[in-house]
Amino acid sequence: MFLNIVKFGWLNKLSPVQLILLFYCVAIVVSTVILALPFAHEEGVDASFIDLLFIAVSAISVTGLTPISISETFNTSGYFLLAFILQFGAVGVMAMGTFIWIILGKKIGLKERRLIMTDQNQTSFAGMVRLIKQIMLVVLTIELIGFIILGTYYIQYFPTIGEAYLHGFFGSISATTNGGFDITGSSLIMFKDDYFVQFINMLLIIFGAIGFPVLIEVKEYMFAKEAVRKSLRFSLFTKVTTFTFFALIVVGAIIIGLLDSGNFFDDKSWHEIVFYSLFQSVTTRSGGLATMDVSQLTEQNHLFMSFLMFIGASPSSAGGGIRTTTFALVLIFIFTYARGGVSIRIFKREVHQEDLLKAVTVSLMAIAFVFSSILVISIVEPYSLSEILFEVTSAFGTVGLSLGITSELTTLSKFILMMLMFIGRVGIITFLFMFKNNKSSGKFHYPKERMIIG
Repeated sequence: MFLNIVKFGWLNKLSPVQLILLFYCVAIVVSTVILALPFAHEEGVDASFIDLLFIAVSAISVTGLTPISISETFNTSGYFLLAFILQFGAVGVMAMGTFIWIILGKKIGLKERRLIMTDQNQTSFAGMVRLIKQIMLVVLTIELIGFIILGTYYIQYFPTIGEAYLHGFFGSISATTNGGFDITGSSLIMFKDDYFVQFINMLLIIFGAIGFPVLIEVKEYMFAKEAVRKSLRFSLFTKVTTFTFFALIVVGAIIIGLLDSGNFFDDKSWHEIVFYSLFQSVTTRSGGLATMDVSQLTEQNHLFMSFLMFIGASPSSAGGGIRTTTFALVLIFIFTYARGGVSIRIFKREVHQEDLLKAVTVSLMAIAFVFSSILVISIVEPYSLSEILFEVTSAFGTVGLSLGITSELTTLSKFILMMLMFIGRVGIITFLFMFKNNKSSGKFHYPKERMIIG
């Protein structure tokens, strides 16, 4: 098991962050090899190495962007392999590895706990193994319920029960992990008039994107005894995440509906507008599934959806982007500073200065990554800036929506998107800490001097 390799040789010299990134890279290589196995492909189908690598990165980062058709390339065996990779990527390399290690009855040491803490963006060693057990229990339970509901409901859509449950199985995992892959060949467009299927998929996407700590806190609250429940208090993280997450969904749905009121939604009924708008808003959190061809929307909507995808999902979830808490902290800080304040207070709590510094750093670095990627891709590709922006933010936010240009991109552009998907999945802070200097900076300070700003 890969958890044990930290005990050998030069790997001991690597920091926890560097080890995490190494594990993700190894997972990508192994996934590429697995997806290249002939028995996983449809007969006579041969995919190129770059396309298989792209799908592997997309699956490990649970994005859903793909240069080739999943339904036309892979067979049932390939679907199961892809579903496993999505599961692996969604809960994190260390979480899945730890879960397997626990099943085998192995002991989780201090260094492994430190790696889990880094992978799950936690700030304390305490309860790491319990956290992993809780995450796996919640995720697997949600996926199982989704599989049973969708599989049973799909019997009316597919010719055999086996095919119906296969679509239910893959669809549940794809939605819960926010993977965005589909085996229908057209995402959820075939269910554009079936609001039950859309509702279940939206719930699964939300469960996967809102953050595992939030789900765990809600579960503990729901199943606690009444006497204990009165003393339970939701953390500041859960409060800020939940409020921001659902505010983005509601506001996003309203604006998406308004921006296309005279275009795509012009001849649609009110309930069609509501579900189209709501689903597209939910899926931009990191879902990647679609009930319509998003290229039919206006360019203004593409720009707005790019903004939503840039924000992405919540921390410690299956999604990417700068994360909802980052967006919330930066937004509140701007308003606070404009009104003459210094410290940020939310829900009668004060935010740590270090967390605010991280939020600002993540936002600035994300803008730099996205801008640089757009610049390079626009030089080598013939597409418009809005199309490239949509593709880039979809990759960075690990969303998976596309205007249909993914398969036509050059190898260089595909590598850039792969890098964005990777960074979006592991997180900018984790990626930056790869270059962290562990040497002490010393106890002395230079004289301070004011600068002119703004």
